[in-house]
Amino acid sequence: MRRVAGVVAAMVLGLGVLTACGDDKGADSNSSTGAAAQLKTADSGLGKILVDGNGRTVYVFDKDTAGKSNCEGDCLAKWPAVAAGDSTPKLDGVEVSTITRSDGSKQLAVGGMPLYLFAADSKAGETKGQAVGGIWWVVGPDGKKITTQPSSDGNSGY
Repeated sequence: MRRVAGVVAAMVLGLGVLTACGDDKGADSNSSTGAAAQLKTADSGLGKILVDGNGRTVYVFDKDTAGKSNCEGDCLAKWPAVAAGDSTPKLDGVEVSTITRSDGSKQLAVGGMPLYLFAADSKAGETKGQAVGGIWWVVGPDGKKITTQPSSDGNSGY
C-alpha cells in the first residue's frame, strides 16, 4: 500500500510541475505565445493615437515600404516590432494587416506599414519616439502617421 501511495504522490507532483510550466496566455502580448495581438486608441499629448494591448504607443518608420520592414539589427533593439499574434486585430476605419519579416516572424502593420514600439517609452502612453531622427512617427487613430513635433511637456522625451 505504501508503494502505491508513493507512486500516486510522485504522479501528482509531476503533474503539478508540468502544469506550472504551461503556456501563459496572459504574458506580454509581444511574446511568441501566439496570443491575439491587440491595437486600440488612447489619448496622449499628441491627441488620440494607436497603442498596443499594453497601452504602449506604436510608431511607423519612414524607411519602410508598404509590406516590408527595413528595421533590422540595432534598429530592432531600439524599435521592437509589434508582433502579430494568432489573429489580426480589427479597428474601425483602419486597415490592419500583418507582414512577414526577413527572419520569418509576423509583424502588425497599418495601411501596409509595419508597426514598432520605442524601447525608451517605459510606460503606457509615452511618446518619446515621436519625430526621432525625423523618420519615426506615432500613428493616429486613422492609421496615418502624426507629424506634429513633440512638445516639451516631458512626455515626449526631449
